[in-house]
Amino acid sequence: EVIFATTTSVQDTGLLDSIVPMFEKDTGYHVKAVAVGSGQALAMAGRGEADVILAHAPDAEKKYVSEGSLTNRRLMMHNTFLLAGPSSDPAKVKETKKAVEALKKIAEAKAAFVSRGDDSGTHKLEMKLWGQAGVKPAGEWYLEAGQGMGKTLGIAGEKQAYVISDRATYLAFQKTVGLPILLEGDPAFLNIYHVMEVNSAKFPKVNAAGGKAFADYLLSAKVQDVLKTFGKE
Repeated sequence: EVIFATTTSVQDTGLLDSIVPMFEKDTGYHVKAVAVGSGQALAMAGRGEADVILAHAPDAEKKYVSEGSLTNRRLMMHNTFLLAGPSSDPAKVKETKKAVEALKKIAEAKAAFVSRGDDSGTHKLEMKLWGQAGVKPAGEWYLEAGQGMGKTLGIAGEKQAYVISDRATYLAFQKTVGLPILLEGDPAFLNIYHVMEVNSAKFPKVNAAGGKAFADYLLSAKVQDVLKTFGKE
């Protein structure tokens, strides 16, 4: 068995359901996937509770690599973040091209905003942008969901609130959420995923061979071809 800690976006988009059965069929390993935010996935790795992890929180990842909990950090894929919100756009974020400016406008207007609030890669990016905007978000207008991306999008849809999402999960949920994209294309919205193996020298119980086999598989031509066309329709 290979314990794979990963971000909720990989599960919410259906990507795991495509890749894991392929790996199990090709190798004979069984994958136990635990989909949590990147922060929680990294914390699991830091306790030796996973064999391999996929995250999209580059600054935090580097910390775990440098302290020796994770090893062999490799780029797997990328997509982009976006800002969705009510079509009425009360904070007029459509007038700006920059995420930081958009968040300033949302805070000034005290327009409803739903945050993941779960220390995920998406939440870390959001907090970094609030910091650059010089805003400490708090108050009735700012709601912390403490949920994965799909559920957070659902709450934002119900409340007609602004929300930052990765594009893949947004596309998977857009029909039910009903919030248009109001801002995209800012370079700050690049969303990069790395696969890393948990260090068996530090945690002897880790399935090092299984973790490496799965990491290698994610970077194989077979899986990379799946990624290139996944969800295009």
